[in-house]
Amino acid sequence: MVLDALGRVLLVQRARPPSVGSWTLPGGRIHQGEAPRAAVVRELREETGLRTRVVCSLGAVMLAREGFSYRIHEYLAVARDDAPLRPGDDAADARWVHPTELASLGISEQVVELVDRAIDRLSRTR
Repeated sequence: MVLDALGRVLLVQRARPPSVGSWTLPGGRIHQGEAPRAAVVRELREETGLRTRVVCSLGAVMLAREGFSYRIHEYLAVARDDAPLRPGDDAADARWVHPTELASLGISEQVVELVDRAIDRLSRTR
């Protein structure tokens, strides 16, 4: 998950299953031999064009949708610059949204709680 200096959350619109067309937090798979934090930075760059820095781990959550089940390790990252977003890889679109907009975009309560936790963690590290 990425937060910007204005407290907005980075979302991507999925271009591939599961949940094609839905808005979600960016993410992806770790390549064999790749460190988790390096995977976070790489995936964010591939999906959004954004250069980021990982702040901390937020723990793991289970996600089950459309016959897929994942254990997702969540990390909090911040943008290293204010470059424009460029959706790529498996993202059809990317945008910054205020946390109050999450529910209207169909973001699950589980993710909203994760965002709240990330905002709290980031405020304690500044």
